Amino acid sequence: MKEEGNLLINIETSSKTYPVFIGENSLQALTDHLENADYTKILIITDFTVGRLHLDELRTCLSRIMDYCIFKVPASEQAKQFSVYEEALTFALENDLDRKSCIIAFGGGAVGDLAGFVAATFMRGIRFIQVPTTILAHDSAVGGKTGINHPLGKNMVGAFHQPEGVYYFTDLLETLPLSEIRSGFAEVVKHAFIADQEFLDFLMESITDLTKISRTDLNYILKKGIEIKANIVHQDERENGLRAVLNLGHTLGHALETNAGYGTVTHGEAIMTGLVYALYLSEAETDLVMDIHRFEQWLVTLGYRLEIPAQFDFDKAITSMKRDKKSFANKPRFILLEEIGKPVVKEIGEEQLRSTYEKFIIATQLQGETKKAD
Repeated sequence: MKEEGNLLINIETSSKTYPVFIGENSLQALTDHLENADYTKILIITDFTVGRLHLDELRTCLSRIMDYCIFKVPASEQAKQFSVYEEALTFALENDLDRKSCIIAFGGGAVGDLAGFVAATFMRGIRFIQVPTTILAHDSAVGGKTGINHPLGKNMVGAFHQPEGVYYFTDLLETLPLSEIRSGFAEVVKHAFIADQEFLDFLMESITDLTKISRTDLNYILKKGIEIKANIVHQDERENGLRAVLNLGHTLGHALETNAGYGTVTHGEAIMTGLVYALYLSEAETDLVMDIHRFEQWLVTLGYRLEIPAQFDFDKAITSMKRDKKSFANKPRFILLEEIGKPVVKEIGEEQLRSTYEKFIIATQLQGETKKAD
């Protein structure tokens, strides 16, 4: 069931087909690609933390191949600001990138989103490559969504721009702090919910400590998550319908991130809170049959905090949720589950959202009190 060695997945979309390499030979695959490409110059966009830890390994791939330059940005969501985006464009121009140049996104999801958006808009679009360094990026590096944040909403400015390839050198994940492992694992759980009961069962039975995931299991869950996303993106590249299901948990999750201040809570922590809220809504709206309490207990074991800040009342939540990209005519639309592996997009009335929100807050408060007592 779990696979050893290096893995290759081909992503097929209406606009492009490209490879995802997972494993210890991924950087060699990247070197092979660069040696055979016609890029005139490479711009590496990374953050200061990843640059300090891992940039030398990437330099090794590039030093004997072609000219390159490096632009470093703040870590996490602070990278996805208008000011940083403008600075990146200026840096590209000052360093003589042209329409045959290529950008390498070397970092987590935020760096990938920013670098991809710079590539999508520089000279009306140049090529780029994803080299992820986080678990979270197994989701964001695939599918072509790029963008930056607006003060009023996350990922509100962006473009669809598929990479030339994704090179996932999983040895780089060994330096991740626990908070980033937890953040990325949330997207793995999301993929299981929208597509595969058996995969969810495997996760809940096999992963009980996020600091002790074996290399074999890690490669398996990354590959499985990417395959689930790839199948959906293949059918709906630009989120005209089916692809919206990948936003399970994101409606409330993005609202929490925006109101807390980008980077205050990790993306995955916010999305997991939003996912559990969506389960409560599914129980009320689609008659989902599931032991939500057991799932919540598993999350607590893994160290997730599902509490909603006291100052983030429903009125603040609903204002943000109405701005979500899935909403139309100022009416919130949610990804719900009729059953595990059967997601639906559903418009939900404000009163139902409010009553479920209040129920969810009470449930999480009780969990918090129980945890403290333990």
